[in-house]
Amino acid sequence: MGCLCLRVCPRGRYDVIMKGFFIRCGITGFAVLLASQIIPGIEILSFGSGVAAVVILSFLNAIIRPILYLLSAPFILVTLGFFMVLINAFLLYLVSGMVKGFLVSGFWPAVGGAILISIVSGILNLWISEQGRIEIVTRSQTGRKIRHIN
Repeated sequence: MGCLCLRVCPRGRYDVIMKGFFIRCGITGFAVLLASQIIPGIEILSFGSGVAAVVILSFLNAIIRPILYLLSAPFILVTLGFFMVLINAFLLYLVSGMVKGFLVSGFWPAVGGAILISIVSGILNLWISEQGRIEIVTRSQTGRKIRHIN
C-alpha cells in the first residue's frame, strides 16, 4: 500500500520525499531572504515571521500553485508564461497577508520578489533531486550520466 504525496510513493519512502521537500524549503527560504534584501518593499521583521512565511509559501507552491497553473493555462499560453509570474506574485502577496512581520508593500514589489525568488530557487533546485540529493548531470557521447554527490 502506498501514500499520496503529490504522487504515489512506495511504502517507507516518506523520509526520502520529505527530505527533498525540506531542502527545497531551505532553498525557498534563502531566495525569500535574498528578495527581502534586494527588492525594496519586501521586509522580514523577525526570524519567526521569516520562517513562517517560507513554510507557508512552500506549502502554497507545492499544493495551490499547480492548481492555479492548471486553471489559468489558457492565460499562461496567451501571455507566453508571463501570467505565471503574476500567480507567483499573488501567492507572495497572499503570504504577506497571512504572516504578521512579513511585508510586501504592493504589486510591483510582489512581482519583483516573485521573479527573483523564481530565478534563485529555480537555479538552486536544478541541482537537487526528488530524494534530496545533490546531482551533477553530465553529457557524454554515450548518453546522459547522473552522479550523486551525497
